Amino acid sequence: MHNQHILITGGSGLIGKGLTELLLTKGYTVSHLSRGKGHDSRIKTYQWNVDRGQIDENCLTGVDTIIHLAGAGIADKRWTKKRKRELIDSRTKSIGLIYDLMRRKPNLVKHIISASATGYYSNRGDELLTEESQPAKDFLGYCCVVWEQAVDQGKDLNLRIVKLRTGVVLSKKGGALPQLALPIKLGMGTALGTGKQWIPWIHIEDAVDMYLHAIENTTIQSVYNMVAPYPVTNKQLTKAVAKQLRRPYWLPNVPSFLLRVMLGKLSLVVLGSTKVSAEKIESTNFTFKYPKLADALKNIYG
Repeated sequence: MHNQHILITGGSGLIGKGLTELLLTKGYTVSHLSRGKGHDSRIKTYQWNVDRGQIDENCLTGVDTIIHLAGAGIADKRWTKKRKRELIDSRTKSIGLIYDLMRRKPNLVKHIISASATGYYSNRGDELLTEESQPAKDFLGYCCVVWEQAVDQGKDLNLRIVKLRTGVVLSKKGGALPQLALPIKLGMGTALGTGKQWIPWIHIEDAVDMYLHAIENTTIQSVYNMVAPYPVTNKQLTKAVAKQLRRPYWLPNVPSFLLRVMLGKLSLVVLGSTKVSAEKIESTNFTFKYPKLADALKNIYG
């Protein structure tokens, strides 16, 4: 049994929920830092309001590891100027608030494991992207750079810092897959844009396991890509989902210009091509349960 105490920000999100369950079954003590009140008696929920700079000062009590998953959803709304600010602030000001508290109050925190995203590389065609690749010079790239920099501000606190650049997390319970599967379920399955753009996908279980891996292996630090080792194109993904759901894949591709009109800047999220390497995390002896897309989809829809 573990006596480790883990504080999670963004614990109600897709990965946050899965990770909370896994940690509880493994005997960890889990707390959440949240805007709302908690409804789970197994978890102590502390409250904060990032916009107002408010945080419950007791949230660090007994905590040795913080998992930072908080952040407004990239694809939830159109990218107005205000929304772009929200997307950045919800990620950077939140971890800043925690570091401010750590500087003011004695605590036991030794490890910070934070989400980042493969949006760091953004739209790069067929280039194979590793952790050493340069960030993109667009909004997604910029957002991830300042997010990671905000997390790295904790270096002067003598912390082990891990940043996991999350790809497209596949799950029935949320994320991109239900949105992608909807037209397919209705018999209108088709690739988006050219269909040749690479999707850096990962099964939800592997994503959650990777966080556990980073918690349990204290030699792991710095940045790792959180993607399956076999990337697929948008067309391959759409075809595989159609096959798994036994639905036709037949229409011509949805033209890029139409998606740009419908989605604005958000179209980058579906039209962007990001081919990401999983080699670095594999070199730490992390084993994927679902390295191949067909197996991942079979598990999700099986």
